[in-house]
Amino acid sequence: MQLGAAENGAFASEAPACRCFLSSIYSIRCVVTLMFKLLIIEDDYALFQEVKERLTGWSYEVHGIRDFRMVLQEFTALKPDLVMIDIQLPYFDGFHWCRLIRSHSSVPIIFLSSRDHPTDMVMSMQLGADDYIQKPFHFDVLIAKIQAVLRRVYQYNTEQIELRSWCGAMIDYKKNTVTKGSHTITLTKNEMFILVRLLEQKNRIVPRETLIESLWEDSRFISDNTLTVNVNRLRKRLDELDLGRYIETKVGQGYMAMEDEAFRHD
Repeated sequence: MQLGAAENGAFASEAPACRCFLSSIYSIRCVVTLMFKLLIIEDDYALFQEVKERLTGWSYEVHGIRDFRMVLQEFTALKPDLVMIDIQLPYFDGFHWCRLIRSHSSVPIIFLSSRDHPTDMVMSMQLGADDYIQKPFHFDVLIAKIQAVLRRVYQYNTEQIELRSWCGAMIDYKKNTVTKGSHTITLTKNEMFILVRLLEQKNRIVPRETLIESLWEDSRFISDNTLTVNVNRLRKRLDELDLGRYIETKVGQGYMAMEDEAFRHD
Protein backbone atom coordinates (compact mmCIF):
# COMPACT_ATOMS: atom_id res chain seq x y z
CA MET A 1 0.00 0.00 0.00
CA GLN A 2 1.30 3.42 -0.90
CA LEU A 3 1.53 6.23 1.64
CA GLY A 4 2.31 9.87 1.16
CA ALA A 5 0.33 10.22 -2.09
CA ALA A 6 -2.48 12.76 -2.32
CA GLU A 7 -5.34 10.48 -3.39
CA ASN A 8 -8.18 11.60 -1.07
CA GLY A 9 -6.52 9.81 1.79
CA ALA A 10 -6.77 6.44 0.07
CA PHE A 11 -3.91 4.04 -0.47
CA ALA A 12 -2.73 3.40 -4.00
CA SER A 13 -2.59 -0.16 -5.29
CA GLU A 14 0.28 -2.38 -4.25
CA ALA A 15 3.40 -2.13 -6.41
CA PRO A 16 4.51 -5.37 -8.12
CA ALA A 17 8.08 -4.76 -6.97
CA CYS A 18 6.92 -5.05 -3.36
CA ARG A 19 4.94 -8.29 -3.67
CA CYS A 20 8.04 -10.43 -3.42
CA PHE A 21 8.61 -8.96 0.05
CA LEU A 22 5.27 -10.00 1.50
CA SER A 23 6.00 -13.57 2.55
CA SER A 24 9.34 -12.69 4.12
CA ILE A 25 7.99 -9.56 5.80
CA TYR A 26 4.98 -11.32 7.29
CA SER A 27 7.18 -14.14 8.56
CA ILE A 28 9.28 -11.52 10.34
CA ARG A 29 6.18 -10.12 12.03
CA CYS A 30 5.63 -13.22 14.11
CA VAL A 31 9.03 -12.90 15.78
CA VAL A 32 8.64 -9.27 16.89
CA THR A 33 8.69 -9.62 20.66
CA LEU A 34 9.99 -6.23 21.78
CA MET A 35 7.88 -3.07 21.85
CA PHE A 36 10.19 -0.73 19.98
CA LYS A 37 9.51 2.97 20.46
CA LEU A 38 9.41 4.99 17.23
CA LEU A 39 9.39 8.78 16.87
CA ILE A 40 7.97 10.18 13.62
CA ILE A 41 8.90 13.82 12.95
CA GLU A 42 6.28 14.59 10.30
CA ASP A 43 4.06 17.68 9.98
CA ASP A 44 1.55 16.02 7.62
CA TYR A 45 -0.90 14.94 10.31
CA ALA A 46 -2.99 12.72 8.03
CA LEU A 47 0.10 10.83 6.86
CA PHE A 48 1.41 10.57 10.42
CA GLN A 49 -1.88 9.10 11.65
CA GLU A 50 -1.98 6.62 8.78
CA VAL A 51 1.58 5.45 9.38
CA LYS A 52 1.03 5.36 13.14
CA GLU A 53 -2.06 3.18 12.77
CA ARG A 54 -0.28 0.73 10.49
CA LEU A 55 2.85 0.52 12.65
CA THR A 56 0.83 0.15 15.83
CA GLY A 57 -0.72 -2.91 14.21
CA TRP A 58 2.82 -4.29 13.99
CA SER A 59 3.27 -3.84 17.76
CA TYR A 60 5.34 -0.67 17.58
CA GLU A 61 4.88 2.19 20.03
CA VAL A 62 4.58 5.26 17.80
CA HIS A 63 4.93 8.90 18.85
CA GLY A 64 4.73 12.20 16.99
CA ILE A 65 5.93 15.74 17.66
CA ARG A 66 3.75 18.19 19.57
CA ASP A 67 5.83 21.34 19.06
CA PHE A 68 8.11 21.55 16.02
CA ARG A 69 10.20 24.19 17.78
CA MET A 70 11.05 21.67 20.51
CA VAL A 71 11.97 18.58 18.52
CA LEU A 72 15.26 17.91 20.31
CA GLN A 73 13.66 18.30 23.73
CA GLU A 74 10.84 15.90 22.84
CA PHE A 75 13.34 13.43 21.40
CA THR A 76 15.45 13.58 24.55
CA ALA A 77 12.43 13.05 26.80
CA LEU A 78 11.08 10.14 24.74
CA LYS A 79 14.36 8.28 24.12
CA PRO A 80 13.05 6.43 21.03
CA ASP A 81 14.63 3.34 19.50
CA LEU A 82 14.29 4.74 15.96
CA VAL A 83 13.50 8.14 14.42
CA MET A 84 11.76 8.81 11.11
CA ILE A 85 11.99 12.39 9.91
CA ASP A 86 10.71 14.50 7.02
CA ILE A 87 12.93 17.14 5.42
CA GLN A 88 10.37 19.91 5.00
CA LEU A 89 9.17 20.87 8.48
CA PRO A 90 7.96 24.04 10.22
CA TYR A 91 10.61 26.36 11.69
CA PHE A 92 13.65 24.17 10.94
CA ASP A 93 14.13 21.47 8.31
CA GLY A 94 14.80 17.80 8.95
CA PHE A 95 18.52 18.20 8.25
CA HIS A 96 18.76 20.63 11.16
CA TRP A 97 17.10 18.21 13.56
CA CYS A 98 19.05 15.22 12.26
CA ARG A 99 22.28 17.09 12.92
CA LEU A 100 21.22 17.94 16.48
CA ILE A 101 19.91 14.46 17.25
CA ARG A 102 23.06 12.85 15.88
CA SER A 103 25.21 15.12 18.07
CA HIS A 104 23.43 13.69 21.12
CA SER A 105 22.66 10.11 20.12
CA SER A 106 23.50 7.25 17.76
CA VAL A 107 19.81 6.28 17.47
CA PRO A 108 18.99 5.01 13.95
CA ILE A 109 17.40 7.66 11.70
CA ILE A 110 15.34 7.13 8.53
CA PHE A 111 14.42 10.09 6.33
CA LEU A 112 10.94 10.15 4.75
CA SER A 113 10.70 12.82 2.06
CA SER A 114 8.97 13.72 -1.19
CA ARG A 115 12.16 15.41 -2.35
CA ASP A 116 13.92 13.26 -4.93
CA HIS A 117 17.09 15.20 -5.67
CA PRO A 118 20.24 13.07 -5.15
CA THR A 119 21.80 15.84 -3.04
CA ASP A 120 19.05 15.38 -0.43
CA MET A 121 19.93 11.70 -0.03
CA VAL A 122 23.64 12.49 0.06
CA MET A 123 23.10 15.20 2.68
CA SER A 124 21.02 12.89 4.87
CA MET A 125 23.69 10.19 4.77
CA GLN A 126 26.45 12.69 5.47
CA LEU A 127 24.55 13.82 8.55
CA GLY A 128 24.41 10.25 9.81
CA ALA A 129 21.03 8.94 8.64
CA ASP A 130 20.68 5.18 8.24
CA ASP A 131 18.27 5.19 5.31
CA TYR A 132 16.22 7.43 3.01
CA ILE A 133 12.72 6.62 1.73
CA GLN A 134 11.09 8.75 -0.93
CA LYS A 135 7.39 9.65 -0.74
CA PRO A 136 5.02 8.30 -1.81
CA PHE A 137 6.21 5.01 -0.40
CA HIS A 138 4.67 1.57 -0.01
CA PHE A 139 4.06 0.48 3.55
CA ASP A 140 5.62 -2.93 2.83
CA VAL A 141 8.88 -1.18 1.90
CA LEU A 142 8.69 1.04 4.99
CA ILE A 143 8.15 -1.87 7.36
CA ALA A 144 10.92 -3.89 5.69
CA LYS A 145 13.39 -1.04 6.11
CA ILE A 146 12.35 -0.42 9.72
CA GLN A 147 12.76 -4.13 10.50
CA ALA A 148 16.16 -4.20 8.79
CA VAL A 149 17.47 -1.19 10.69
CA LEU A 150 16.22 -2.44 14.05
CA ARG A 151 17.65 -5.92 13.50
CA ARG A 152 20.97 -4.47 12.39
CA VAL A 153 21.25 -2.07 15.31
CA TYR A 154 19.85 -4.05 18.22
CA GLN A 155 20.16 -7.75 17.36
CA TYR A 156 23.59 -7.30 15.81
CA ASN A 157 24.98 -5.49 18.84
CA THR A 158 23.99 -8.35 21.16
CA GLU A 159 25.80 -10.94 19.05
CA GLN A 160 29.20 -9.29 18.83
CA ILE A 161 32.20 -9.61 21.08
CA GLU A 162 32.67 -6.30 22.84
CA LEU A 163 36.21 -5.24 21.91
CA ARG A 164 38.56 -5.64 18.98
CA SER A 165 41.97 -4.16 18.17
CA TRP A 166 42.96 -2.86 14.74
CA CYS A 167 46.02 -0.91 13.66
CA GLY A 168 46.76 0.18 17.22
CA ALA A 169 43.17 1.24 17.88
CA MET A 170 40.56 -0.35 20.14
CA ILE A 171 37.07 -0.83 18.69
CA ASP A 172 34.19 -1.04 21.17
CA TYR A 173 31.15 -2.55 19.44
CA LYS A 174 28.81 -1.89 22.34
CA LYS A 175 29.63 1.81 22.59
CA ASN A 176 30.20 2.33 18.84
CA THR A 177 33.57 3.91 19.59
CA VAL A 178 37.09 3.67 18.18
CA THR A 179 39.94 4.72 20.46
CA LYS A 180 43.56 5.31 19.57
CA GLY A 181 45.83 6.71 22.23
CA SER A 182 43.90 9.37 24.12
CA HIS A 183 41.53 10.17 21.24
CA THR A 184 38.12 8.51 20.90
CA ILE A 185 35.55 8.91 18.12
CA THR A 186 31.94 7.73 18.15
CA LEU A 187 30.57 6.16 14.97
CA THR A 188 26.99 5.88 13.78
CA LYS A 189 25.42 2.43 13.61
CA ASN A 190 25.96 2.25 9.85
CA GLU A 191 29.58 3.37 10.12
CA MET A 192 30.34 0.77 12.78
CA PHE A 193 28.50 -1.92 10.84
CA ILE A 194 30.55 -1.22 7.70
CA LEU A 195 33.81 -1.16 9.67
CA VAL A 196 33.03 -4.47 11.37
CA ARG A 197 32.06 -6.13 8.09
CA LEU A 198 35.34 -4.99 6.52
CA LEU A 199 37.38 -6.15 9.51
CA GLU A 200 35.73 -9.57 9.38
CA GLN A 201 37.32 -9.91 5.94
CA LYS A 202 40.51 -8.02 6.80
CA ASN A 203 42.99 -7.68 3.92
CA ARG A 204 40.37 -9.07 1.54
CA ILE A 205 38.01 -7.25 -0.80
CA VAL A 206 34.40 -7.06 0.38
CA PRO A 207 32.17 -6.56 -2.68
CA ARG A 208 29.92 -3.51 -2.75
CA GLU A 209 26.91 -5.76 -3.29
CA THR A 210 27.72 -7.70 -0.11
CA LEU A 211 27.86 -4.53 1.97
CA ILE A 212 24.65 -3.17 0.47
CA GLU A 213 22.75 -6.40 1.09
CA SER A 214 24.12 -6.64 4.64
CA LEU A 215 23.16 -3.07 5.44
CA TRP A 216 19.86 -2.65 3.64
CA GLU A 217 18.88 -6.24 2.72
CA ASP A 218 17.49 -5.41 -0.73
CA SER A 219 19.64 -3.41 -3.15
CA ARG A 220 16.71 -2.61 -5.47
CA PHE A 221 15.64 0.19 -3.15
CA ILE A 222 19.14 1.55 -2.50
CA SER A 223 21.15 3.92 -4.67
CA ASP A 224 24.71 2.75 -5.27
CA ASN A 225 25.78 6.22 -4.18
CA THR A 226 24.32 5.60 -0.71
CA LEU A 227 27.05 3.09 0.14
CA THR A 228 29.73 5.41 -1.25
CA VAL A 229 28.53 8.23 0.98
CA ASN A 230 28.51 5.97 4.05
CA VAL A 231 32.02 4.62 3.40
CA ASN A 232 33.39 8.09 2.70
CA ARG A 233 31.87 9.34 5.94
CA LEU A 234 33.42 6.40 7.84
CA ARG A 235 36.80 7.08 6.27
CA LYS A 236 36.57 10.77 7.18
CA ARG A 237 35.82 9.91 10.81
CA LEU A 238 38.70 7.43 10.92
CA ASP A 239 41.02 10.12 9.52
CA GLU A 240 40.73 11.77 12.94
CA LEU A 241 42.71 8.79 14.26
CA ASP A 242 44.93 8.51 11.18
CA LEU A 243 43.11 5.29 10.27
CA GLY A 244 41.17 6.36 7.19
CA ARG A 245 44.06 5.38 4.92
CA TYR A 246 43.59 1.74 5.92
CA ILE A 247 40.14 1.62 4.28
CA GLU A 248 40.91 1.14 0.60
CA THR A 249 38.57 1.49 -2.37
CA LYS A 250 38.96 -1.17 -5.02
CA VAL A 251 37.39 0.43 -8.09
CA GLY A 252 34.68 -1.71 -9.64
CA GLN A 253 34.96 -4.29 -6.87
CA GLY A 254 34.42 -3.06 -3.33
CA TYR A 255 36.35 -2.06 -0.24
CA MET A 256 39.14 -3.52 1.88
CA ALA A 257 40.26 -2.92 5.47
CA MET A 258 44.03 -3.22 5.60
CA GLU A 259 46.08 -4.15 8.66
CA ASP A 260 49.25 -2.20 9.36
CA GLU A 261 52.12 -4.72 9.40
CA ALA A 262 53.41 -3.15 12.62
CA PHE A 263 50.25 -4.26 14.41
CA ARG A 264 49.65 -7.64 12.78
CA HIS A 265 49.48 -10.57 15.14
CA ASP A 266 47.31 -13.06 13.25
